Amino acid sequence: QYSDILKTILNDSKYMKKVLEENKDAITDVAYKRCNEALAEIEKDDSITVRSEDKIDHVVKYLLASCSDITPLALQKLLYYAQGFFKAFTGEYLFYNNCEAWVHGPVYRNVYYKYKNYGYNPIEENEYDYTGIELSKIEEEILDSVIRNFGCYSGKTLEKMTHAEMPWSHTRADLKDDESSDRIIEKELIAKYFEDIKLKYNMLNISDIRDYSTDLFNKLCV
Repeated sequence: QYSDILKTILNDSKYMKKVLEENKDAITDVAYKRCNEALAEIEKDDSITVRSEDKIDHVVKYLLASCSDITPLALQKLLYYAQGFFKAFTGEYLFYNNCEAWVHGPVYRNVYYKYKNYGYNPIEENEYDYTGIELSKIEEEILDSVIRNFGCYSGKTLEKMTHAEMPWSHTRADLKDDESSDRIIEKELIAKYFEDIKLKYNMLNISDIRDYSTDLFNKLCV
């Protein structure tokens, strides 16, 4: 648990800020001031906003290389499902970037800024280099299953699906539908939800993800 928290802190300055504020009474005023100054310097660094070789970027590359006509909205939702099901099947997080509960569903902020200029249009494949993807066999297998079982739906359909799920709805419970928010969907919420889904649908193999995606689609969209 503590190693997961440390990895998250190292990869996300916003989470670092949150941890600092929650624990400021446990440190001296001088230490608190110095930490805030250091965070301010980090946030000035554009490379923190869009880092080219984070683990999540390898996942993004794989998704873009494997999917055709994928929009930024759909990409965000596939990242969310990949994170959830990878944790459910392996007990590990696929990446440590935080997910935020935005109006249109779960969003990974760094990825949003990298591709936001596409709006609701598909991300153009030929504009990016998809070489050098570093993923393990099990990572690719779970991503392939997520692509097969969720990548067939539009971004708006995936948005509707994530809105019906506990991690996003719980995080935004007291917010209006159109109210902007940068609240973090806690990784523990995502983990618990998808572990429960795995049990509920008796998922023995990665291919069983289709039972959930099909059932969710039929409940919401048919």
